Amino acid sequence: MNKRLFFVFNPKAGKGQIRTSLVDILDIFNKSDYEVIVYATQRPRDAYEKTKYYQDKVDIIVCSGGDGTLDEVVTGLMETHSRTRIGYIPAGSTNDFANSMFMPKTMIGAARNIMEEVVYQCDVGRFNHQTFAYVAAFGIFTDVSYQTDQDMKNILGHGAYVLEGVKRLFDIQSYHLRVESAELNVEGNFIYGMVTNSRSIGGFKHLTGRNVDMDDGLFEVTLIRMPGNPMELQEIITALLTEEDNTDQIYSFKTSRIKFTCNEPLAWTLDGEFGGNHLEVDIENKHKALNLLLRSTKEDEWISLRT
Repeated sequence: MNKRLFFVFNPKAGKGQIRTSLVDILDIFNKSDYEVIVYATQRPRDAYEKTKYYQDKVDIIVCSGGDGTLDEVVTGLMETHSRTRIGYIPAGSTNDFANSMFMPKTMIGAARNIMEEVVYQCDVGRFNHQTFAYVAAFGIFTDVSYQTDQDMKNILGHGAYVLEGVKRLFDIQSYHLRVESAELNVEGNFIYGMVTNSRSIGGFKHLTGRNVDMDDGLFEVTLIRMPGNPMELQEIITALLTEEDNTDQIYSFKTSRIKFTCNEPLAWTLDGEFGGNHLEVDIENKHKALNLLLRSTKEDEWISLRT
């Protein structure tokens, strides 16, 4: 075996389901003539540090866990300017990125897909000096993913996020922002905003629209104004539920770069993890920066988007 593969996984993600598939996954990698280095993460940022260490020592890096684990690996690669190919075996509670890519639903299927070694060049987000794989967001509900207890996630799965989110309904806060991009310049009070490269957010599909390409060099942006009265609030809820942009309270557009300026530090979430408090944020699309091992799923996409 001359080829080397680094496999890093979160043993706690998705109720620890990796435990029942680990041997079969390693067998799939070995049968493709890869010498495999295996590491189970022990603490936050572990996958990030190990990715930076191994990125120039192996041919492929494969990670398994939730979107947070994927974010750490992608960040490690971007910070080292590495073009090392990566594979992803989703094992989290929500798996937005995997759902957006129409990845195989089983861990074994995902491992086999990776070993076909077909490269899909995916866009990546640059957030000031940080990196995100598929979403940067602020406002109501955005702290749910990293405030929800891991044990609750393992017991309830996606339902844990819903329960945690209900607590936020009675504590809606607005933020005064100036938003600047080539497509839109606006200033006002907003309760929510997201810059995404994803077809699924928080486990809900199509919140970012139905015409989303992960490799087009563009983000999908959604901004929600603070409603001034119950009627405006109803307009927002209706627009989100029907997936129709028929209200002046929501801005939806595509852009390759956008800047946010707030008059007080604003908390951001990057791929479901806390991204820090910022007064100014400059977000840029890094076109096709990630070499993702993923067999073409254009036919699967066509079917999924019409069902």
